[in-house]
Amino acid sequence: MRLASVSGRATVLAGADGGGDVRGVEVARASEGRFGPDVAALYPVWEAFREWAGSVDPAGGDPIDPAALGNPAPAPAQVFAIGLNYHDHAAEAGLQVTRGAVPPTFTKFPASLSGPFAPVALPSDKVDWEIELVAVIGRRAERVPAAEAWTYVAGLAVGQDYSERAVQMVGPAPQFSLAKSFPGFGPIGPWLVTPDELDDPDDLELVCEINGEQVQKGRTSAMVWSLPDLISVLSGVCPLRPGDVIFTGTPAGVGMARKPPWFLAAGDVVVSRIQGIGEIRQECLAGN
Repeated sequence: MRLASVSGRATVLAGADGGGDVRGVEVARASEGRFGPDVAALYPVWEAFREWAGSVDPAGGDPIDPAALGNPAPAPAQVFAIGLNYHDHAAEAGLQVTRGAVPPTFTKFPASLSGPFAPVALPSDKVDWEIELVAVIGRRAERVPAAEAWTYVAGLAVGQDYSERAVQMVGPAPQFSLAKSFPGFGPIGPWLVTPDELDDPDDLELVCEINGEQVQKGRTSAMVWSLPDLISVLSGVCPLRPGDVIFTGTPAGVGMARKPPWFLAAGDVVVSRIQGIGEIRQECLAGN
């Protein structure tokens, strides 16, 4: 199943796998009010919603305008973000990462989240890119074994973890969460894809391009902590709630690590795509 927020209304999609025009059925209308229009309200009742959605044929629905697509996980109670989760990214940062008990973890504040095609205003000339696989939790997870973790995932999406590197490095310790939480610094989309739609949800290709030039390419199978590992570790510290979001880390190719460093400028277009899911796109605007 593929689930989108279309003009703020939950919509089940067909054709979102690259097989032609994307069409969709509005959930509230098709369910005759059993489920409401707010996509965020579906995660607390995810199992019942999935069962109902299995009876819907969205192929006969209305055409979907990509410009109307919003964030499919718009109101998480918690946003987790993982650092140094690819060996090649750790290496380009001059660090050596070993598989310990707990991965480097921070947050992106929810106000930074945005839709898949929303522009991003650059607050400075030090804004960097990081393509990431994003997971959305579908039921309360507490002390979950890694072997069972996929059953707690509602779906996957493409994300970008934009980062303002000057703010990140100011002060006596890095300000990861603050530097990564400017408005528009957490686009998610273009829709949510349930794991059963993917041939192997543990091995997906990620690609990021800037103005048509490929700057990042990797596979999620190269993550130091797999998504099931992350869910197991995080849920062992605090309960994960339906609708919570996990940014799972980025492969090598970020701008800060280049020689000379390369940061985003007004007019740049960032395209991020993940195999089997889709792509998101941001135009960079001059900040205030």
